[in-house]
Amino acid sequence: MAKRITICAGIDTGKHRLDVAIDGSSDQLRIDNTTEGHQALVEWLKGRKVKRIGIEASGGYEQAVVAELRRKRFVVVLFQPKQVRAYGTFHQLLAKNDKIDAALIAMCTAAVKTIHSAPDPRLQPLAGHLTMIDQITEDIARLKNRHESCRDKRIQEVWKAQIALLAKSKRAALKALLAAIRKHPDLAARLDLIHSVGGCGLPTAVAVLIRMPEIGNITREKAAALSGLAPYDDDSGDRTGARHIEGGRERLRRALYTAAFPASFRWNPQLKALYDRLIAAGKGHKRALVACARKLLVIINAVVARGTPWVAQAPHIAKLPAA
Repeated sequence: MAKRITICAGIDTGKHRLDVAIDGSSDQLRIDNTTEGHQALVEWLKGRKVKRIGIEASGGYEQAVVAELRRKRFVVVLFQPKQVRAYGTFHQLLAKNDKIDAALIAMCTAAVKTIHSAPDPRLQPLAGHLTMIDQITEDIARLKNRHESCRDKRIQEVWKAQIALLAKSKRAALKALLAAIRKHPDLAARLDLIHSVGGCGLPTAVAVLIRMPEIGNITREKAAALSGLAPYDDDSGDRTGARHIEGGRERLRRALYTAAFPASFRWNPQLKALYDRLIAAGKGHKRALVACARKLLVIINAVVARGTPWVAQAPHIAKLPAA
């Protein structure tokens, strides 16, 4: 019996247009990155019996076309730019323009061995809302730094007023996001399970729910890798390098690391014991906190997989050290 061939396409995304190529074919398309263009793209792909489409993440410009293609039941593989660059380097394909990039993405798509399920479409608008909250938090931190370094009281009052205004906006945005999540009983139940874990405050629980939709359905190793908290070896021959974390979902990692600090000293006995053990073994404060952040995610993953809330042991209250 002849092996069935999956026809793959690649899309290079720009703000205003899309360049499309089909693996193993010279057939290409350039079309506007608009609703009308997406509809024409779907017809063009169907006419060529394309089943799998690869597209490179491009600052959000790819989101609308990805959503439309998934609605039309195409298999869509979303690549990070460094994945495509690495594939091109490996094959010594160094030339670059939009048409060449589309063909390279098509080659990457055909080479993919494991296809992951499409994410829950309900989470995309929630993720955008959460990113806005993260950005407000970053703006507040910058303004606080300016306020602390400024010696002019008039300017300090300006920064102080802006900080208060942003803090109010952040509270309102988080309240609205929670209300949007609560409209979906399954998402609300998962959020409550995550929030039940000691040391996982509501903002962290929201970050895990939205930024790791796989939670509860993956192994602890996979969860650590996706979050960028997995320790990787750096050994060669007789040299043994320090293990390090790399890659993963940066905003999720930042949320877990931030939560690990108070969780490891006050709210979660398991993390407190882990932190104390690592410090006693000579590990530094930051390395111990990374390990605690990873452990926090592992606990959350187990709680969601089990479907029952976390139950705390007798808490051990400790004084928080200086950051």
